[in-house]
Amino acid sequence: MSTAHMTNLDLSAPPVIKQIGRRSFVIGAVCSVIAIALGFANPQVFFRGYLVSFMDWLGICLGSMVILMIRHLTGGGWGMVIRRVLGAAMRTVPLMALFFIPIAVMGVPKLYPWAMPLEAIENPTIREHLAHNQFVKVGYLNWHGFIVRAIVYFAIWNLLSYLLSRWSREQNSPPLRDNSARFKVISGPGIILYAFTISFAAIDWVMSLDPSWISTIYGLLFVAGELISALCFAVVIERILFKYKPMSLLLRPAFVHDHGKFMMTFVMVWAYFSFSQWLIIWAGNLPEEITWYLRRLSGGWGFVGLFLVIFQFAVPFAMLLSRPFKRDITKLVWLAVWLIVVRYVDLFWLVEPNFSATFHVTWADLLIPFGMGGLWLAYFCRNLSSIPLLPAYDVYAKEVLEPEHE
Repeated sequence: MSTAHMTNLDLSAPPVIKQIGRRSFVIGAVCSVIAIALGFANPQVFFRGYLVSFMDWLGICLGSMVILMIRHLTGGGWGMVIRRVLGAAMRTVPLMALFFIPIAVMGVPKLYPWAMPLEAIENPTIREHLAHNQFVKVGYLNWHGFIVRAIVYFAIWNLLSYLLSRWSREQNSPPLRDNSARFKVISGPGIILYAFTISFAAIDWVMSLDPSWISTIYGLLFVAGELISALCFAVVIERILFKYKPMSLLLRPAFVHDHGKFMMTFVMVWAYFSFSQWLIIWAGNLPEEITWYLRRLSGGWGFVGLFLVIFQFAVPFAMLLSRPFKRDITKLVWLAVWLIVVRYVDLFWLVEPNFSATFHVTWADLLIPFGMGGLWLAYFCRNLSSIPLLPAYDVYAKEVLEPEHE
């Protein structure tokens, strides 16, 4: 493909992206101010909702980075057409690091039993566990270790994001560049680093809410969930962009079909990991393991778990079996929106039963996602508007830029 042909097409993001960014910022700022004001009256409830929202939006950020690295390893137009969407979401890592500061500075003693005096821990199982396992409390689960490990996680994620973004920007201007070798060199180890860091982060930030319980597959639940939410987010954004050029010219049914197939794959992987954890703990039938599920199957929480089985796996799986459905972006987007919402419910089910024996929704669970999400979306839109929607001077961009041959 000639360079002239590439430059004839305006690849910049349409103005609607900036409009969405401005509106998202206003919504996020208003909701954040209200949430902070209410948080002073009930900080414990505030930080519970804050943690769920943080893990939700972090999942879209990191999941986008992983899908981007998968694309660099495998190639294909399916990834090229959403590459800049994924990159814009990935580059919100610095914002997520900023969002983590309130948890690190003020939230730890209000959320985590290991950071509390033994006499202040309400759950007798956790209190007894920490009393008889001082190594857990002193050797690993302590504030300094918690902070140091978080710094390491964010440093690795920021480094991966920086390198991938820097090399991608080089392909915005001539001459034609083939950076695939460099992308592959960083993407292979990068996926491995991501798997390890998010697994340990999930242990530190979520599983340690109940330090008396462990699961070796717990981190993989977050890997699968983040891939679902990130890909669904990309589908939502590409549907918005599909109304305008250049996405209306670039997005083909074959690419949408690939996105639908990936959605189906990630949904199945999440279901497999979730069922594997359940099966292993059920087969072991050990008191120190089953208490985690017993708490989530009683007091109304069991209905939330059943909801997830049906609407995060069974219904999406059945819908994604349809080939015409997977090829129609106007239909696929509704399932993508639904899965993003259900992913938040999934995180809510993982976090909130640690604090309430009965099903309970607080103002923080409803308000903070819009506050944090509005600010995140504003930053995402800023990132997406700052560069072309396609790296036109990538030698493989012709997979998308060339007309489709019937």
